[in-house]
Amino acid sequence: MALDLTYLAAGLVLLFIGGEALVRGAVSIAARFGMPPLLIGLTIVGFGTSMPELLVSLKAAFDGAPDIAVGNVVGSNTANILLILGVAAVICPIPTAISGIRRDLAMVTLVAAFTLVLGYLGHVSRLMGAAMFVTLCAYLFYAAVYGKKEDAVEEEDEHAPVPMPLWMQLAYIAGGLAGLVLGADLLVRGATSIARGYGISEAVIGLTIVAVGTSLPELATSAIAAFRRHSEIAIGNVLGSNIFNIIGILGATAVFHPVAIAPSIASFDIPLMLGVTVLLALMLLGLKSINRLAGAAFLLLYMGYCGYLFTQMPGV
Repeated sequence: MALDLTYLAAGLVLLFIGGEALVRGAVSIAARFGMPPLLIGLTIVGFGTSMPELLVSLKAAFDGAPDIAVGNVVGSNTANILLILGVAAVICPIPTAISGIRRDLAMVTLVAAFTLVLGYLGHVSRLMGAAMFVTLCAYLFYAAVYGKKEDAVEEEDEHAPVPMPLWMQLAYIAGGLAGLVLGADLLVRGATSIARGYGISEAVIGLTIVAVGTSLPELATSAIAAFRRHSEIAIGNVLGSNIFNIIGILGATAVFHPVAIAPSIASFDIPLMLGVTVLLALMLLGLKSINRLAGAAFLLLYMGYCGYLFTQMPGV
């Protein structure tokens, strides 16, 4: 058991460090080519910070633990909104007046609603996974073209770091990916062993410990972005991650290994994920900012959700 806890802790640390390195390198390269902040947050940062989820879900699917693979994706999306944005808003209220936000809110809501269909079907086939991944590529192309046409002038950050040389940017990306691969392997190995040893369902482990662990890069990125008053990065990071988690990660995982969706996840966790996504959309469209009170409410909701999951364990 001590070894399993060591695997779990080491995996979380490597995922955090690897995700941070990957994002630093990717954002630096994106900035080199003049990408706007919202587009960087939506694509490079959002998808870059989702690399832990991708590798963990792939590893879990191949290891015969589909509940961890699906729970990781669904749980991460819920955590991204309630936990990540909750923490970011408590640190600093997040303004919602962001150019292009309606486009991305529509996409993330449609993707969350589509997950209900997948839950009803009970599985994600290779063909469905391929279609999801193609949809992601099409959306990326559309977002890139649309982002370049946005007539918004971004202010320069007077505290921005000196751009890294290209070789260092590539080194950050390569080192980050290596840390993510090893971290994902250790995290899944430790989590599945602990779950089976204590009789905890793999779905609960995937929805909580693994989901939060793989969301650590998003937490760090959004918290720092909120502190530096870059609301576009904080919001774009969460929206991009949530889009990528479903049609990118779940889609890519299914292409390599068809994924079954547990009835418990389909009947409760997926509808909850859709509910908090709609709640976020309404807040971003109807409020001037997500203030500290709203952030605290998000955190309380997330703690209640995790508490409910653990009360459903046998013997509790």
